[in-house]
Amino acid sequence: MHESRSNGAGQRHRVFSGIQPSGSFHLGNYLGAIRNWVAQQPLYDNIFCIVDLHALSLPTTRNQLRANILHLANVLFASGLDPEASIVFIQSDVSEHAELCWLLNSVTQFGELRRMTQFKDKTGGKEEQVSAALFDYPVLMAADILLYDTDLVPVGEDQTQHLELTRDVATRFNARYGDTFVLPKADIKETGARIMSLEDPTKKMSKSDASPNAAIALTDTPDVIRRKIRRAVTDSGSEVVAGPDKPALTNLLTIYSLFEGEPIPEIERRYAGKGYGAFKQDLAEVVVAGIEPIQRRLTELEADPSFAREALAAGAERARTRAARKMAVVRDRMGLGLADG
Repeated sequence: MHESRSNGAGQRHRVFSGIQPSGSFHLGNYLGAIRNWVAQQPLYDNIFCIVDLHALSLPTTRNQLRANILHLANVLFASGLDPEASIVFIQSDVSEHAELCWLLNSVTQFGELRRMTQFKDKTGGKEEQVSAALFDYPVLMAADILLYDTDLVPVGEDQTQHLELTRDVATRFNARYGDTFVLPKADIKETGARIMSLEDPTKKMSKSDASPNAAIALTDTPDVIRRKIRRAVTDSGSEVVAGPDKPALTNLLTIYSLFEGEPIPEIERRYAGKGYGAFKQDLAEVVVAGIEPIQRRLTELEADPSFAREALAAGAERARTRAARKMAVVRDRMGLGLADG
């Protein structure tokens, strides 16, 4: 069983993560994912992918998709991803992703895909009206991960079902065609993996939320950030404490803790007896200060798109080299073509 690629002395584990170029990027994307990617760059062999093929699973337009891809790339680089230290590229620039998805469909069961809870959530009971791409989304995700012999996949708890499917598909492929794919493991952070909506702390902060006040966009002005945090829902009572009975305060305390690098109990002690108003006022300033450097760099990158374009092209070249090597093995194992005569 191909459990890990990284057994050699000094060899770093490989991490793959993808992010969709859709909508505006918010605090949940940054604190739950991008911030961790940046921090872990020295630790792993990192591959980060802007998954534009996944974005096609829901309706979009040519111009919208192009703009979203470039904006996301700039957000990633402004947040601290280094294209020299990590491979950063656009999914569709490496055709092996789509090819491997089709091949993995042959070892994926229809029933497995029907059981995916995210598919049920996104269709809203209208399965007959959505694209086949949305149904097949988890197989493309499996292809993304398996193509690079990934050891670790940073995921939120809502993505663990997809990663389990990836492992099942890889196991089935390995059993049928020989030991080919590494079985990836989830890398779930205890804190911050799920930043919740400011209006409904039972829901994850989302780009697609109907209310603009539910999420803090990375491009929001300081005054907009202050207003959104001031209006954020709170729990009954007045104590600034985290706990299962206080999901709203727990979410706000998590945001404060991640930006300040301070344990939640220490923040609770500081605001003991001070009430929600003082805490939210200070939290707003913590968030404003925390994303100001990102916003400053983002403004520079948006003014000169050549940096992102060149970095993504170089990243695609590096990714393509690895992907082509893997696909040659996959095609041979499956008996595709007559390359060997």
